[in-house]
Amino acid sequence: MGFHIGIVLSDNVRAKNLHLIAPADSPNTDGIHISQSNLVKVTRSTIETGDDCVAAIQGCTEVAIKKVTCGPGHGISVGSLGKYPDEKDVRGITVKNCTLKNTDNGIRIKTYAGSPPSQASRMVFEDIVMEDVKHPIIIDQHYGPKSGGVMFLQPSQVRISDVQFNNIRGTTVSNVAIELDCSEKVPCEGIRFDNVDLKYSGESKKPFVTTCSNAKVSFQGVQFPPPCPCSK
Repeated sequence: MGFHIGIVLSDNVRAKNLHLIAPADSPNTDGIHISQSNLVKVTRSTIETGDDCVAAIQGCTEVAIKKVTCGPGHGISVGSLGKYPDEKDVRGITVKNCTLKNTDNGIRIKTYAGSPPSQASRMVFEDIVMEDVKHPIIIDQHYGPKSGGVMFLQPSQVRISDVQFNNIRGTTVSNVAIELDCSEKVPCEGIRFDNVDLKYSGESKKPFVTTCSNAKVSFQGVQFPPPCPCSK
């Protein structure tokens, strides 16, 4: 149980042509876990795990994840952020030309409820293909155990801003394809969607929707499911 590859306190790292495998039900088996590192590129790899395929956590700057095939697993994540005091900011994350197959999540930003202040900004998720992904696009700022005490009753203080989702297509087994659950204390700002075309492949009769809370969101181009009512 543990990460396959950890990139920590590093600069100018290139990881490519990797094939990482763990059973779908194996916990905490992240493929590549990146923290406090700058100028990291992960390319042309296949990652099959029981947890995040790639996770970029605190202190990551200028990280590029390109041409990665992920699944099974929990998808590609920024976070979790805000678990510890004095975490370093995250900025400059690019995820491009990736495919996610039968994963629990697609692309996800997650911060702990009750977190100390920090920032996560300038992120681009582009040219992503989803194949029967459960939760294709998520911002979750209430991450953590629901019975975790007073801390988890408080809002996250990780400020998320300047995030782009461009040219994302494929299928999902969830009727909620896009879920933006941002902090009531520091709402998400500058969240932009440009050409998102997801089809529902599940069995529920519920409406196929986008949900947003505490987020300033803009949409353009193709948008399916339709934008959330709070969009501007």
